[in-house]
Amino acid sequence: MKLPVSLLCAAAAAVLSFSAQAQSAKPDLAKGAAAYGNVCVACHAADGNSSTPANPKLAGQHPEYLIKQLQEYKSGKRANAIMQGFAATLSDDDMRNIAYWLASQTPKEGASTDKDLVTLGERIYRGGIADRQIAACAGCHSPNGAGIPSQYPRLSGQHAEYTETQLRHFRDGTRRNNAQMTGVAAKMNDREIKAVSDYIAGLR
Repeated sequence: MKLPVSLLCAAAAAVLSFSAQAQSAKPDLAKGAAAYGNVCVACHAADGNSSTPANPKLAGQHPEYLIKQLQEYKSGKRANAIMQGFAATLSDDDMRNIAYWLASQTPKEGASTDKDLVTLGERIYRGGIADRQIAACAGCHSPNGAGIPSQYPRLSGQHAEYTETQLRHFRDGTRRNNAQMTGVAAKMNDREIKAVSDYIAGLR
């Protein structure tokens, strides 16, 4: 039996309305803090400022970026066995709540440590490498590393070791969830990756 067009339209409108409400639902920061404490705190520290160079600092990160990464860990689009296991336990609401709670935390400053490479890192970050058509990092992540909400992640103060590892993973294909970054990293050598990673650690 065919449903009248008016009923089909009403049903479609109800679905769209529900979807819009779900997307616009306000995050619950208290629940986010609780879920973070249960799942994330051991690796990323109580306030999201990981002190372990291999684990990223998450405090102050754009929530849209964090949600995307958690969803892609869960789906397997971003490969990491440990993170996939944790993300698998989180619902969409959990991810949103955690992401917005982390965004509300104050990020701690980092520091560059390799004086011999920081000048090269600054040159790449601010101006790119023209002869190999490598775009300046600042174009997407902003001159001070603050990023652009909903589009590009905050980088300033991030552990150099973590950033270096991610750039290498983009280059070798281990990380495949951002074609733009894969294209950039593919053109960079080890020294350039190390230099820009160390420079980013000192951005503020």
